[in-house]
This record gives sequence, C-alpha cells and structure tokens, in this order.
Amino acid sequence: YPSGNLAIIVVREKKRLICIVQEDKPNNAEIRAVFKSNGRSTCYYPNGAVWINMSIQGGQYLDQEGNRVRRWMWPNSIMSSGPHVPLSPIFISLNRHMGVRILGQDKVTVSFLAMGQQAKFNVGTKVQVSDVSQLPPPTWLGEDELLLLAFRVRILWLFDRLRGCLNFPSNEQWDKIKPPAYLITQTLKILQLCATSDISDELRSSVRAIVNA
Repeated sequence: YPSGNLAIIVVREKKRLICIVQEDKPNNAEIRAVFKSNGRSTCYYPNGAVWINMSIQGGQYLDQEGNRVRRWMWPNSIMSSGPHVPLSPIFISLNRHMGVRILGQDKVTVSFLAMGQQAKFNVGTKVQVSDVSQLPPPTWLGEDELLLLAFRVRILWLFDRLRGCLNFPSNEQWDKIKPPAYLITQTLKILQLCATSDISDELRSSVRAIVNA
C-alpha cells in the first residue's frame, strides 16, 4: 500500500498457490480475501463476514448478515450437463485500493490501484473434474437444497421417460430405451454428495429413494 503496509501475499502450500489480500494496517491486518489455485476462494467484508465464497462447483454472494444474495454454478459443476445458473459479472471493492472482478472460473482478477498506477493479478483457475469421486461436496449445500436437487433429477428422469413413451407407444420398447448420459452422471454425483455430506441417515435414505425410484 502507499502506507508501506503489505497488501498482497502469495505463498506456496505443497502443490497449491495461495494469494492473500490484507487490510491496510501495520499490525494484525485483517484478511480481506484468499484465493487458492485449487478453485476455493473467499472474500470478506470489513467486519469479517463472508462476502463471496467460491469452490469447484460455483460460488455465492452474501450480504453482511449472511443471507445469500446470488448464487451461480461453473460449467463443470454438478449441474453442468443440464440447465444451470450462470454467473453474472461481479465487481467488489475490498477497500479504496483493492478490487475483485469475477467474470468466470478462470477469470478472477484482483486489481490494485494507488498513486495513479494499477496492477492486476489473475487469481482464477480452471479446475477440471474428470472423476465423480474427486468432486467435493459444496460447503453451502443444505438439506433442503439436496432434496430439491434430488427432486429435480427425478423430474428430469420422468420427463425423459414420458418422451420415450410418446415416441415408442409399444410397451415392448420402453425397457429398451436408455436414459441420457447426463442424467446418469447427475444421479451418480447426487449419490456421491449424499454419501459425503453431513446429513441425517433419514435424509440420506430419502434422497437415495428419490433418485432411484
């Protein structure tokens, strides 16, 4: 910063890089943002509350009371094979010198402006998921959302089944119709989330019953 206080720190943790944005203070500076090369990043309000939280699946924008204002999914998220909520460009000012612009998973920029000069740091990363077992559950996925996700996939299954019945009225053809690959993938991902999420056994059984019905 113009004050001489450290603004940005980049450290290496094993094979990952971490970019830390600090407040303009000489001692005990609060952390305003953390960006990790594994796709997990968080920006904070001045009071320490989470402002933006991003993961390999997508992200969410919160107000200072912790209420969700916006949420989006990256193209490689759990809903990537079907309809998903896209990201609208986001720009926030961490302080009068620091800003964060989010245009995509690999297009996250930290801007530093001082004394008429500007520096930009690209802290975005393109994380690809090739194996369902490598997909970590979203940290913000609640029980209601998990149920809604399960019902959504089940409804898509029913719609696909209905299209098959309309295209092939004969009962003999119904069992030969294979579901789309994206529905199979989404079902496997939901079951993986169900197995790894911190939810009750009753809810876990309900989700499995919904998607396997």
